[in-house]
Amino acid sequence: MTAFRSLVRGAHEARVSAQSAIEVFVTDVVQGLVEISHNTLALLGLAVVAVTLFAAGRPDLRESFEAKALGWLQARQEARAEGTDAALVTPVLAEPDAIARATAADPRELSKQQSAVALWLSRRYRVAPEPLARLVKEAWEVGSRTQLDPTLILAIMAVESSFNPFAQSSVGAQGLMQVMTRVHDDKYEAFGGTHAAFDPVTNLRVGVQVLRECIKRAGSIEGGLRYYVGAANLEQDGGYTSKVLAEQGHLQRVAQGRSVPVTAPLPRFVAPQRSVPANEETVAAVDPAVEPTVVR
Repeated sequence: MTAFRSLVRGAHEARVSAQSAIEVFVTDVVQGLVEISHNTLALLGLAVVAVTLFAAGRPDLRESFEAKALGWLQARQEARAEGTDAALVTPVLAEPDAIARATAADPRELSKQQSAVALWLSRRYRVAPEPLARLVKEAWEVGSRTQLDPTLILAIMAVESSFNPFAQSSVGAQGLMQVMTRVHDDKYEAFGGTHAAFDPVTNLRVGVQVLRECIKRAGSIEGGLRYYVGAANLEQDGGYTSKVLAEQGHLQRVAQGRSVPVTAPLPRFVAPQRSVPANEETVAAVDPAVEPTVVR
């Protein structure tokens, strides 16, 4: 009996000892993991600090990292967009043929003198070079067909609207060359109607027709410009002719390859204070009461 009790007691003590050993082992493992985690986080933090300090002294590395991070974020954003809204919206808004409506050309595809003029006007009037390249090319083509100097056509556009195709005066002169649409509505019939006044190329072509009529009626370019601005019956045109011819002179020198500052001054134009007589409405193209934009 005594031996049996001793055996039972020994078994109990062995079980208790085993449980105690397991608890100690588990506790040690947990503490070890905690210490390793703390040490790992500390090392990671130190590594981040070290990298940050190193990058602070190397702007090139910092910029490279920022660029890669931005690219990664943008890629994730685009991936999300492609899978959600973009997949629904893009097919509805897309119009591959929209480029056909754009009034633009590559300046590099123009002749040397045309390209020089387009780029100079772009800087002078703060307009994108591609639309100006298209207008310069058109001015050269239309000028060749009408025996008008293309630089004169471009100078009028510059003085009249500063190359704003949507410009409009208080009495209805519209577009690049500030043609009086209501007076010359018949000239727009060949282009589909008067809304074509806001198409840059159409406005240029109609403006050239008006200018030719003015020059033919006056017998000279200077006189034609006075008709164009509606000052043919006045002693003075407010300096309009001088301003257009001065800008034409700048453009001619640029086309010849000469250096002309984009800030080259122009004579001041003070618009004539009068109304357009009825007998001049067939040729008057601009609002005589509004001074065109002046290049500063």
